[in-house]
Amino acid sequence: MSLWEYANPRKFIATADRLIPVLAVLAGACLIGGLVWGFFFTPDDYRQGSTVKIFYLHVPAATMSIGAWLMMLVASLVWLIRRHHVSALAAKAAAPVGITFTLIALVTGAIWGQPMWGTWWAWDPRLTSFLIFFLFYLGYVALWQAIEDPDTAADLTSMLCLVGSVFAVLSRYASHFWNQGLHQGSSVFRVEAVTNPEAVETVAPIFYRPFVVCFVGMFLLFVALVLLRTRTEIYRRQLNALELRERMA
Repeated sequence: MSLWEYANPRKFIATADRLIPVLAVLAGACLIGGLVWGFFFTPDDYRQGSTVKIFYLHVPAATMSIGAWLMMLVASLVWLIRRHHVSALAAKAAAPVGITFTLIALVTGAIWGQPMWGTWWAWDPRLTSFLIFFLFYLGYVALWQAIEDPDTAADLTSMLCLVGSVFAVLSRYASHFWNQGLHQGSSVFRVEAVTNPEAVETVAPIFYRPFVVCFVGMFLLFVALVLLRTRTEIYRRQLNALELRERMA
């Protein structure tokens, strides 16, 4: 079986109809279970107190906001190379979901940063690149809405997605490029933690386990929402095509 089979709208919709309920239930169970576990059944951090527990929302949301853009990048490249309409619609469908994750990351980051840094916001390289990344998301959605021809909109938003990917990378790795700034480096997704665990500071297992459950839940939620929104976009495109044929008849 080839993945290109799902470029067929009927095949995609049939598969989405089967997966969405299962993914939604699993996502809800993981998120509720992980957040309850993390917020109520883990101790306070010895330096940050109970404030650190916001990372069960902040880190998965920030990671998935970047992951959503990378998924949009892949779908956009498929559109530019293969001209499969489902891929363009999947990229379009993922953008509002990515905006939501990015907004959650910005808000929870500010809530976390205020007691730790003494300020709600700082023009830190990582924070600044993440804010620009958020603006790219808004521009992407606005560009889709501003252009009537769907193929032209898909072409232009795909090019915007390519450019915005630079800031997706910067928002993830800015703390490695610049030493200055308040935002700490990653303590969860680090290659060094596997190759040389004694040399880097990582999250303690008691915090890490519920985080993994939350992250899996956030990922499953993202997949379910993208499938749901892509299905809706396919229906909308088919309806618009039908209305156009009726007007021309």
